[in-house]
Amino acid sequence: MVKVEIDEGSGFCNGVVAAIRKAEEALSNNSSLYCLGDIVHNNDEVSRLESKGMVTINHEQLANISGEQVLLRAHGEPPSTYTTAQSHNIEIIDATCPVVLKLQQRIKRSYTEATATRQIVIYGKLGHAEVNGLVGQTDGNAIVIQNTADLDKIDFTKDIDLYSQTTMSVSGFKEIIDEIERRRHPQTTFRSFDTICRQVANRVDNLRRFAAEHSLIIFVSGPKSSNGKFLFEECLAVNPQTKMVSGKNDFDSAWLNGIESVGICGATSTPRWLMENVKFEIEQLIAKSNNEFN
Repeated sequence: MVKVEIDEGSGFCNGVVAAIRKAEEALSNNSSLYCLGDIVHNNDEVSRLESKGMVTINHEQLANISGEQVLLRAHGEPPSTYTTAQSHNIEIIDATCPVVLKLQQRIKRSYTEATATRQIVIYGKLGHAEVNGLVGQTDGNAIVIQNTADLDKIDFTKDIDLYSQTTMSVSGFKEIIDEIERRRHPQTTFRSFDTICRQVANRVDNLRRFAAEHSLIIFVSGPKSSNGKFLFEECLAVNPQTKMVSGKNDFDSAWLNGIESVGICGATSTPRWLMENVKFEIEQLIAKSNNEFN
């Protein structure tokens, strides 16, 4: 019998859990709720909440509404979003993750105290919602780098304060630090602040162990989740038999050929119920296959 197991450590992080709880509370007290951007990078979970009355909007649409409730997701927002909301009499339900909020405050303080020769550098994905919120704390002046190839954006004759998007790789952050240390002018000061969320970062080692324990890994994630892409690659590096699916309908029964065990895991944006659905689908396929051979 093929064993099918869900990784206990997979699924929503605390920030996403809190954001969804706030959305559900608001929807239970009101007939509608606007959410600025996808509340989580998972279409199934977004659709579930939209069926309850939540409406997902973008920043352009935010500027065209007034007197409504708008939820800010866990990724956080730049100061300009709060200014727009205030000018349009919008009631903000702020679900910014506490870890992200603390990082925003640190970057803002660093930027406010910075001299003309100090640069604020953020290790993160350019255009990512969280990074947009972080850059907004610096009036758009922070330098965003995603890898060592981007380091040419930095003036190494000036002082540097380095921060990280909360969901980036710890090893990647260390590589950036080492390279900046190597390149910077000896008369400059360089300060690095490890602002990576360990709840997310620690999943890497746990997932790698989980991936090694099974013949086949089914990684459940929405295609827009950057965290999902990163964690999927980590599983794939350990287990070449790692497949990514958005839901139960993406599963190919041929993947079960010669398989002894299946491990199901997911991103910080993957709801538990979605992984349970995938598990049920796989177990149904296994049962059907067993019946055909009996």
